[in-house]
Amino acid sequence: MKLPYLLGTVALLCVCGCGSVLGTSRGDLRTFVGCAAREFTFLAKKPGCRGLWITADACWRCIETWEKPILEPPYIEAHHRVCTYKETKQVTIRLPHCVPGVDPFYTYPVALRCNCGACSTARTECETI
Repeated sequence: MKLPYLLGTVALLCVCGCGSVLGTSRGDLRTFVGCAAREFTFLAKKPGCRGLWITADACWRCIETWEKPILEPPYIEAHHRVCTYKETKQVTIRLPHCVPGVDPFYTYPVALRCNCGACSTARTECETI
């Protein structure tokens, strides 16, 4: 099961060492270097219900990435690490104003702990930038 699109794509590019991990949304994120859970707001919606704005923690910040050309196929050596989910919890909310017969419940993951690592397509939407 893949995490919602938002949670899988909130890593921002930076050149840094990813040894530091924070598990909170507090602190000065403008100067933070590392990987942390941070509050994001997104619209939870499904067909037959009105949307509801949700604020949840998602992994955010550092990715360590580089590529260099090489002489043999595939002609590039790549190293990509992203700020990804080490631990999550599932939260279920009730969407408002659903038409009869539509399940009003919406479940989404919340980041509890994050770390820098390889992007796993089994858990996350991995995108190239």
